[in-house]
Amino acid sequence: MLREQDLERIVRMPISKQEANKLLEHLDNWNGKVGSSRKIRATANQSVLESGDPFGYVDVYKGLSKLEHEGTLRASDRQHLNQSLELLVEELAYAMGETREKTRKQITS
Repeated sequence: MLREQDLERIVRMPISKQEANKLLEHLDNWNGKVGSSRKIRATANQSVLESGDPFGYVDVYKGLSKLEHEGTLRASDRQHLNQSLELLVEELAYAMGETREKTRKQITS
């Protein structure tokens, strides 16, 4: 249940196919840095995941994927990695009209 006066603040429109293409481009060209402090990183990532910004999801996903590849992923990082992947899959699958499985493969390959 959601109060009508909260609707605009909580609910947003799904991204368009054009925005999805930009999101995929951002995913392919990501060249960001990952914070070294686990606690600060966890707080920042949680904030991004709660923000509803799909481009932020990419930053969290790519940064934590990098840490996973390096073998330095902690439990909270793994949770955020999985959450960011699920959010990206949901956004892109809907916008592109693809299955979640196909979209997941596209993101993770």
